[in-house]
Amino acid sequence: MSEDFGPNFITLTDEDGNEFELEYIDALELDGQTYMAFFPAVEEDAAEEDLGLVILKSIMVDGEEQLSTLDSDEELNRVYDLFMEQLLADEEENS
Repeated sequence: MSEDFGPNFITLTDEDGNEFELEYIDALELDGQTYMAFFPAVEEDAAEEDLGLVILKSIMVDGEEQLSTLDSDEELNRVYDLFMEQLLADEEENS
């Protein structure tokens, strides 16, 4: 994904109707499943320790693409490790 146009943001609504904004970082496919990585969009005065990588997967519900949380800690850890490897490799290429 080209960063020539700046960051991409999406707004999600959870089951309780709460909206939150995420900045899209990257995507990868694993075993036929698409996973997407995001960072929470935060105000400038927010504490940095509150920031963390958010990983969601793309699923089809009634013919519509939706983002969903991962099913297990195993799945989350596996995908997180792959994203971190990819992000570190991208960072090294740009150095």
